[in-house]
Amino acid sequence: MAAFHQTAASLQAKLLPTIRISRTTPANLSFSATFPSGRLRLGQHRSHGGARMSASAAGSYAAALAEVAASNNTLDATSGDVEKIESVFADSQVFDCFANPTISIEKKLALVDEIAASSSLLPHTANFLKILVDAKRIDIVKEIVTEFESVYNKITNTELAVVSSVVPLEQQHLAQIAKQVQKLSGAKNVRIKTQIDPSLVAGFTVRFGNSGSKLIDLSVKKQLEEIASQLDLGNIQLAV
Repeated sequence: MAAFHQTAASLQAKLLPTIRISRTTPANLSFSATFPSGRLRLGQHRSHGGARMSASAAGSYAAALAEVAASNNTLDATSGDVEKIESVFADSQVFDCFANPTISIEKKLALVDEIAASSSLLPHTANFLKILVDAKRIDIVKEIVTEFESVYNKITNTELAVVSSVVPLEQQHLAQIAKQVQKLSGAKNVRIKTQIDPSLVAGFTVRFGNSGSKLIDLSVKKQLEEIASQLDLGNIQLAV
């Protein structure tokens, strides 16, 4: 982590004075080469299960990255890289830097090298980012992250569960949640992503299923809302 922030300080001096890179790593519970430097083959891609991939650019890029990772037997490690990329580009200043047309491609490629080094990205993942920069498609990197997660989950029969809580939960509690989601969904694997939500007051919520359509709500906020509803106090604002 110290090396990551040292890189951020270096980039501030070299590239964009206001740039700041921050990184948060979500909990990831899983029960269970080099990317071609030439042109990326886009079009229709199929997952290992034969499901047809999205024809969108983000879907095509994500499917291509998953295909390379699967061929190199680095699918899980590449998924970890994609989570790191998500964290880096969640910083609006980093994203705006890459989207800024006044910054040269050469400087952006140099920035990719420093991000890859500080985040320990696999060679093919780093080269994938360079392909996006060179093709001027780095602006859809967030969409690619979302699409890659979907492709990865389909290939590995994995259910993604997003756990929201007021404070970080212990690993043993996250493991219990993962087992429960696995039981409810019937998935072979479960991956947990965590996020902090102070509005819950206490407790936690779990979203999983298609586009987070299923919800387990064990928050104090939900309990207070139910009590207010029973007392016909629905219009009263509860101070948090």
